[in-house]
Amino acid sequence: MSKLVQDVTSAAMRQLRGLFASGVTVITTRHADGLRGITVSAFSALSLEPPLVLICLANEAEAREVITASGVFGVNILSDDQEFLSERFAARAPLVNAQFEGVPYFTAVTGAPLLPESVAWYDCRVETQIDGGDHTIIVGRVAALGQGDAHRRPLLYYAGSYARLHEA
Repeated sequence: MSKLVQDVTSAAMRQLRGLFASGVTVITTRHADGLRGITVSAFSALSLEPPLVLICLANEAEAREVITASGVFGVNILSDDQEFLSERFAARAPLVNAQFEGVPYFTAVTGAPLLPESVAWYDCRVETQIDGGDHTIIVGRVAALGQGDAHRRPLLYYAGSYARLHEA
C-alpha cells in the first residue's frame, strides 16, 4: 500500500528522490585556472535532433559557475569500477586537483576533460540555462560523443548508496 506524505518538504523530496535509481556521472569542464569536475546523478539525454543533453547543478555549486563561464562541459557516465573516482569528484575522498593528477583524461572538441574508462561520454557546449528552483538546469548541445568498453557496466545510485546492475 502506498503511503501518503501530506507535507511536501525538502526532506520528503530528498528522501523520495533517492528512491529513483540513477546512473552516476562526473561532469567536467575547463577554465582559466585548470580543470574541474563534480559527481552528478541528475543527467538526461534530452533530444536527438538537435543532439541535446541536460544536467542539473545546485545553484551554490562552484561547478555551475565554472561551466557557465567556460561554456563547455563533458558528461562522463561512470562504470561500476569507478566508484572511488565518483567519491573523489563528490568531495568524499581525496579531491581531484585542477591538473587532474592521477586521473586519466583526454579531450575531444570543446576541450572539456573526458574520462576514458567511462561507459560513455558526451562533449558539450552550453546551449541554455533554466532556473530550476535551488538548481540550475543546463542544456548542452553535443559536439562529440563516445562509448567505452562495451563490457563495462554503469555505476548506479539508489537510496543513498551505490548499486550495480546484475547479470540476468
